[in-house]
Amino acid sequence: MREQPLAVCADDSGIITEVPGIAAAGRCGRTLQPITTADLIILPRGSTLYRLPERYAVGYDSRAGTLHRMNSAAVAAFLPPGYTATALAAFDREAGAPMLPLYCYCALCWYHGKFYVPAIRVDKDPKHDPSSFDRAEVSKRVKQMLRKNPDNRLLAHHGNVCALQYHCPNAANLFLGRWEAPVAVSGSCNSACRGCISKQNAGSVTSSQTRIDFTPTVEEILGIAVPHLEQAPRAMISFGQGCEGEPLLKGRLIENAIRAIRRQTTRGTIHLNTNGSKPKTVQRLIDAGLNSIRISLNSARPKLYRAYYRCDSYTFSDVVKSFKVARMAGLMVSANYLTFPGVTDDGDEYSFFRELLVDAKPDMIQWRNLNIDPDCYM
Repeated sequence: MREQPLAVCADDSGIITEVPGIAAAGRCGRTLQPITTADLIILPRGSTLYRLPERYAVGYDSRAGTLHRMNSAAVAAFLPPGYTATALAAFDREAGAPMLPLYCYCALCWYHGKFYVPAIRVDKDPKHDPSSFDRAEVSKRVKQMLRKNPDNRLLAHHGNVCALQYHCPNAANLFLGRWEAPVAVSGSCNSACRGCISKQNAGSVTSSQTRIDFTPTVEEILGIAVPHLEQAPRAMISFGQGCEGEPLLKGRLIENAIRAIRRQTTRGTIHLNTNGSKPKTVQRLIDAGLNSIRISLNSARPKLYRAYYRCDSYTFSDVVKSFKVARMAGLMVSANYLTFPGVTDDGDEYSFFRELLVDAKPDMIQWRNLNIDPDCYM
């Protein structure tokens, strides 16, 4: 009989063991099913393993042809950027169990003496790989740059909070002088996403990051943007980060900043990460000199989009308009597609998303795992 991927579980101390005779199972939507070897890749370097509290591991008993619940905790893998999970951890949740923190919970199994996960690598660019960042060097560079620029609040935010506390790759790049660097501007948002990583209602799951609590000046933005664009390889600065709300709500500030940047340098790319809620503001930023845009969505079905984003003062049609405005202007346009096994690969979702691609014609899809408790999302 061919060797099969085995289920794993963890004891109270966090020790992970395989379960002999029980095949690994994964979750897609609400369905638990066996994981096939065709779905698997070796656990990527830089992944993090989680023991899931008050959730019992579930595998598949091939001989009985039934699902099998273990008496130990389920285990999940959080994958590094560039990898998309195709199945989530299978578990049986205790009644009243607390909501899981805002991570993606990819299934994990034991196969041929190693950990494997059902996932695919969708982005070959290594610039966000954990191995690309030396934390000691980042810390040294942060201290050096903050000593030279003691009055720039935005630089201090991206250094002390983003780079050192949250190990944000873009923030690290700012201090390493390379690639994409962040420019956070907005402490407010016009949506209340279920999985927002920077702001959650009291009594809900704890947000994984702290949202910026001030509005930077144009001068503070220039102090970051101009030196980076002038000197960094593959230079890019991006408005719209995980540590802020919706940057389009600060459209006038961004517009003024872009114009001021371009008066000083024409080098590099000025990029915007956004929910695409304000197409007229997007047009103003394009007129000011915006080069690239990435619009996020969890679904191309308006009903599912609204259920997750809980939009305030905009609709899904505004998001589609922003795609079209950017495309007509010749920007590099990306769809940041927040994926969830069993929802993203649903037949209806495929039909709606295909229609969006034909209509809006983005240049690229960036597949990104949706970080949320699976039961909450379903």
